Amino acid sequence: MKIKNMKKFLRAILIIIGAIIFINLIIPKNILSHQQISNKTVVVCDGDTLWSIAKLEQNNNSYYDGKDIREIVQSIKKINNLSSANLKINQTLQIPTY
Repeated sequence: MKIKNMKKFLRAILIIIGAIIFINLIIPKNILSHQQISNKTVVVCDGDTLWSIAKLEQNNNSYYDGKDIREIVQSIKKINNLSSANLKINQTLQIPTY
């Protein structure tokens, strides 16, 4: 293959390289990386409810960013195999986190 117009060829290459760089700058890095999910242990204290724990996690745990409080409650129940929202003092709960 013979390049007939070197100026147009170089311009096209520069446009392609520029587009690749632009896309890399625009796409958030957390979409491209796979964050490692781990669990932290929460010990239930007197007065704690599943709702209050979920609310605390909603505000302080990036794993639950943008999630509705009801989704968080259901997630915690599922992870900990809870059939109801009743908790006992000193019960431990596993909470996913990044």
